[in-house]
Amino acid sequence: MIITGDDSEYIAFVKARLRDQFLMTDLGPLRYFLGIEVSSTSDGFYISQEKYIQDLLARAALGDERTVETPMELNVKLQPTDGDPLPDPTRYRHLVGSLVYLAVTRPDISYLVHILSQFVSAPTTVHYSHLLRVLRYLRGTITRRLLFPRSSSLQLQCYSDATWASDPSDRRSLSAYCVFLGGSLIAWKTKKQTSVSRSSVDVELRAMALLTAEVTWLRWLLEDFGVSITTPTLVLSDITCAISVARDPVKHELTNHIGVDAF
Repeated sequence: MIITGDDSEYIAFVKARLRDQFLMTDLGPLRYFLGIEVSSTSDGFYISQEKYIQDLLARAALGDERTVETPMELNVKLQPTDGDPLPDPTRYRHLVGSLVYLAVTRPDISYLVHILSQFVSAPTTVHYSHLLRVLRYLRGTITRRLLFPRSSSLQLQCYSDATWASDPSDRRSLSAYCVFLGGSLIAWKTKKQTSVSRSSVDVELRAMALLTAEVTWLRWLLEDFGVSITTPTLVLSDITCAISVARDPVKHELTNHIGVDAF
């Protein structure tokens, strides 16, 4: 259990009440929780999964010490029929499942994990080779961390993108977004769209709709935590340029203002 807040006396009170009801041990300041490492510095909080990656590489038992600069080659489009079926897919499924949890602190592999997880039912030798490439990438970037600065603005800034008909098997597109609160990355996702789009504009609008729903939920969540977001949320996309999303406090509706300056 993680207990957090800005009132140390009340935190101590909560822990005392919990200790009265349950058998518990106070582990002190947060440093390690469910495979996630947390370090506190004067700049802010860093979270990482370096030890988790080390354990994952040990379980993978790679036969060399090579590293790669990117987790996947450019313009690669995997299909279910690529390569020969693996005689035992258990290892592939185990490693991909571990990568899913690793994406909690490594947004740079989110897209690859989404792609590789589509083949867990019937993985092939080609899929497995791309999985090993991701592991070699992680070996070379094992020290990367996410920073949550101590001082930061409370403006939400979001980025949206999509790939049109990127899946060669069903021609469906991918939506992707990331959301920053000031300088802190707080949400990201890669998701296959549910229907086939006829144009790249349609794909981008669907991606923007997914992001808008996430932004609305985040603003409500932050308000529940007592964080008031009074500034408009800046949403950037490679096709719609800049969109300022603000919620009407009376009607609880979103108003979109489309910019005309490309970035």
